[in-house]
Amino acid sequence: MCSFSLWVHLNNLRTFLWLKLIRYGKAYKICNTLLRNFYFINNIMNKPVVVNLKYPQSYQNGLAVAPMNVGLIDGAVELAVSFLQQGHVIAVPTDTIYGIACLAQNSTGIQKLYEIKEREQSKPIAICVADIKDIPLWGHVTVSSSILQELLPGPVTLIFERMLNLNAQLNPTVKFVGIRIPNCNFIRCVARSCGAPLALTSANMSSHSSTLAVEEFKDLWPKLGAVFDGSHLGENDPLRLGSTVVDLSVKGCYHIVRSGCAEETTKKILEKYHLREI
Repeated sequence: MCSFSLWVHLNNLRTFLWLKLIRYGKAYKICNTLLRNFYFINNIMNKPVVVNLKYPQSYQNGLAVAPMNVGLIDGAVELAVSFLQQGHVIAVPTDTIYGIACLAQNSTGIQKLYEIKEREQSKPIAICVADIKDIPLWGHVTVSSSILQELLPGPVTLIFERMLNLNAQLNPTVKFVGIRIPNCNFIRCVARSCGAPLALTSANMSSHSSTLAVEEFKDLWPKLGAVFDGSHLGENDPLRLGSTVVDLSVKGCYHIVRSGCAEETTKKILEKYHLREI
């Protein structure tokens, strides 16, 4: 038999979920069921779920805990997909700062996202996809696959002319779309499992500072379906600059829209392929 325990601690509007597994990898299937059950309990109590994706060490309080690579991440991905498919907005870690996301093709989720951000619809929101092969489904790609493979996954948002099949409620006044593939396994697994892009923006109200820890956007928690805690971020983006945003909509050219945390690297790659800055 395997031994495991689930602690749920409610503190005001915070809900902490700890899954502890000992020895046997199959225990994560049981924990996945507990996650689903916990979701329904959370709905009744009208409190957001906070799921810890990482643990700082192998043992806590003398008991072994499950690292992400033995199944815990699978349960978290399944839970995230469940929230997204029901039109909720969730908070997720990325390779730069924390973001909030919904399904780009779900108009209910898009409306909630704008409301949570207190953001004008004229200010564009990027989308996140799982893999490079997904990019042409949503944007008119003007660069070679070699360029895409050097830039992504990573802290770069690429702007292309949007495809007509992208939800018209997302950035309704803009004919372009920013596309991201963060170098973050969790969010990529979520997008892949959804089979659709995520609308992704920073986890803060418009004009407020970007966030590197879930506690920093605690005021948003009551408006979110779930918060997926990847612990403190910032290793790649300590200054909270976010991704570098580059417009590639004109073939053979590029324009840096936002410097972000990877401007120098991005320019070197693009210029290596003889793209001209405009």
